[in-house]
Amino acid sequence: MEAALLTIAELTKAVEANWARQVDWLKTLTSFPSERGEEAPCQDWIAREFAGRGWQVDRYRLADVTMDQLPGYSPVMDTDYERAVQVVAAVRAPEQRGRSLIMQGHIDVVPRGPEEMWTDPPYKPVVRGNRLFARGACDMKGGVSAMVFAMDALRSAGYLPAADVYVQTVTEEESTGNGALSTLARGYRADAVLIPEPTEQHILRATVGVMWFRLKIRGRPVHVSRSEEGTNAILSAYHLIAALQCYTKELNERVKSHPWFSKLNAPLKFNPGKIRGGDWASSTPAWCEVDCRIAVLPGMTLADFRKELEQTVATAAKQDGFLANNPPEVIWSGFQADDYVLEPGSDFEATMRAAHEAITGRKAEEAILPAVTDCRFYGRYYNIPSICYGPAGADSHGFDEYVELDSVKQTTIVIADCIQRWCGLRKAG
Repeated sequence: MEAALLTIAELTKAVEANWARQVDWLKTLTSFPSERGEEAPCQDWIAREFAGRGWQVDRYRLADVTMDQLPGYSPVMDTDYERAVQVVAAVRAPEQRGRSLIMQGHIDVVPRGPEEMWTDPPYKPVVRGNRLFARGACDMKGGVSAMVFAMDALRSAGYLPAADVYVQTVTEEESTGNGALSTLARGYRADAVLIPEPTEQHILRATVGVMWFRLKIRGRPVHVSRSEEGTNAILSAYHLIAALQCYTKELNERVKSHPWFSKLNAPLKFNPGKIRGGDWASSTPAWCEVDCRIAVLPGMTLADFRKELEQTVATAAKQDGFLANNPPEVIWSGFQADDYVLEPGSDFEATMRAAHEAITGRKAEEAILPAVTDCRFYGRYYNIPSICYGPAGADSHGFDEYVELDSVKQTTIVIADCIQRWCGLRKAG
């Protein structure tokens, strides 16, 4: 027989009872420098943590999964998928009395940058007041702790979900999304997906699509004393960057007719994020490479957008005497991500909103993000309602990143309530 739902007071008490342990767990999680290619130690620790809870654990590498023919796959270079470990824990119900759920979070983090520009070392978490500071605390290990300890709260109260729940920690969210895609290639499905990205406890309504690409530019090297006789690949790169900035302004004019993204001012961003080139300070550079990120015009296919961007680069190159005859290359590597819109009206959104209002006493606000999340895989490609809802924090991808601990606690209670409303409850054995 299906168990009655726990009261808000009972849920809150269960989360409070585990709170000190949750903060310590989050401190340990954020102490792992799980930057791209270095995530395995963190994932191995998580796998042990999940197994210790009695969950069935599937630990595998991206190299073990064939997925390059699946919708949403992004090409990669400069990384080793033999080292990219993913973890899926299954908490299965003997009888499916409710609706199944995937809870997924990424544990990969962006590079720390110069450590001397942090107040405290980025992988030595520090709590000051209501804030826990560390790389990845906000994006998104605080949310990962919330989904794990929401399950712990239900168990502490003597209950388990009455439908299958899959708790997933993935990598590659910051660069391709292939970690999330691998779980689908592995066969994991559910009736809904919750990703506790740091949304300030708002419902994430929409995210833009994103592409990564590399510009490869050549030049003619000469001694700097006669630089007018050669070309400078680095300065040529600036010319192409300026053309792409103009293109981005045009894209933001075109997006003003979109029903969701028009609500934001200039939601489509372009960023030349990494540049290298040249071999000698006294020689004009013969080469330059620029790694870039650009948002995709919503509603446009990825193939059409790639063609349009390549044409933008080619047109700009023709205005340069050397590049006109030595055209730059555009290499696609990393994100090839469509936009995603959570259309209003799904049962899962109603459940999420009901849980939020019950715990906070307020109706949930919604957010539109000029960035990308893993929601697109489930919601766009596999037609599984997918929501981002997670704690508040600041300075993701920046220095002194932090998550607000009060928000982590409240998010944990909301997620626990969402689980019981969506999955139902059964008595723990």
